[in-house]
Amino acid sequence: MTEFESPGRDGVRAAMDTVVRELGAPSIAVRIQDEHGAWFGSAGSADTVTGAPRVPGERLHTGSISKAFTAATVLRLETEGRLDLEDTVQDWLPGSMDGSEYDAAKITIRHLLNNSSGLFATGMATEIQRRAMFRSAFDAHRFEVWPPAEVLRVALSQPPVGAPGERFWYSNGGFAFAAAIVEKATGNSFESEVDRTVIAPLGLRHTFTRHREETGYRGRHPRAYAKIFLREGVRPEDVRPDNWGELMEDAGLPPLDVTEANTSWGWGAANVVSTLDDLTTFFHAMITGGLLPERQHRAMWTTIPTAGSHWIANTGYGLGLYELTLSNGLKLRGSGGQSFGTCTLVLGTPDGRHTIAMHTNNDWAPFPILDKIIEAEFGASGFALQG
Repeated sequence: MTEFESPGRDGVRAAMDTVVRELGAPSIAVRIQDEHGAWFGSAGSADTVTGAPRVPGERLHTGSISKAFTAATVLRLETEGRLDLEDTVQDWLPGSMDGSEYDAAKITIRHLLNNSSGLFATGMATEIQRRAMFRSAFDAHRFEVWPPAEVLRVALSQPPVGAPGERFWYSNGGFAFAAAIVEKATGNSFESEVDRTVIAPLGLRHTFTRHREETGYRGRHPRAYAKIFLREGVRPEDVRPDNWGELMEDAGLPPLDVTEANTSWGWGAANVVSTLDDLTTFFHAMITGGLLPERQHRAMWTTIPTAGSHWIANTGYGLGLYELTLSNGLKLRGSGGQSFGTCTLVLGTPDGRHTIAMHTNNDWAPFPILDKIIEAEFGASGFALQG
């Protein structure tokens, strides 16, 4: 144990040791908040070269947890009378979907935020596969900046998976369109509006939304290690949600250090940097209604089923976050974010009294790793992928 470690919680500590020793995680860091206060524990190394330990207050690329920040920003703008969840993409961004198979007049902001817009899974876009999903390609393109227009174009580059409101289908592109609507409705940058409406009111001193060309963390952070790459020679056009696992490169290859990289491809969906402490504060507010009025809070937690979507089983998706039912029936609320070399998860009981926030600096075994921690803390497993 380091000087930063909290005593107790032997089950969680044993689980952390197991995921490093047996599942190959470079490290795991966990922060728990309950009636006894805050607890922090870790295992493994923040940097596999120097052996530096994980410590409280590290800055983390939160991946898709960013979606909850985007949704909260939109809902705050609704309270200010700037927009309405039932406004359409056409209302705010006329012509933005012209030339595609999508009907901007039928896709509402609500559809964008609860992943029922009909937009395909943006990560399956051929352009993203070509520029980021091969080890060599990632290294060659890691610092390229994606302008907003390009992010929106890629989000429309494949046909719809359904009509607006018909089904859940996880899509980064919906949150890029939401970010563009935020800018149109306010006349300000999306990043500054997230800060004004969410980060500043909650006092999240170590949280920020990366600007387009930014690649850093503005503070101490773990290294990020990636192995989820396609085999060299695979045709990007052949990659689908139901076969991508079969097309991955040899799992025995060493990880690639991807710590320094541009994340503008994730505009609105995956570009928030935060800490486990700040994320605990943020999700406590999201779970309990500490930031939003009752109407918007209720809208955020009005969930739709995710069954049949190649996503996480036993979940209902709200606006930018979700409710997960564990194998023992316990419901937890929060969100997770996986990106290159990083995976973060925050979950709490519906009363907000018991919250767990965790991070592992790898992308090749995050869900089994995090599930072991959940089981140790809550007595039941929660993560499984569905068809």
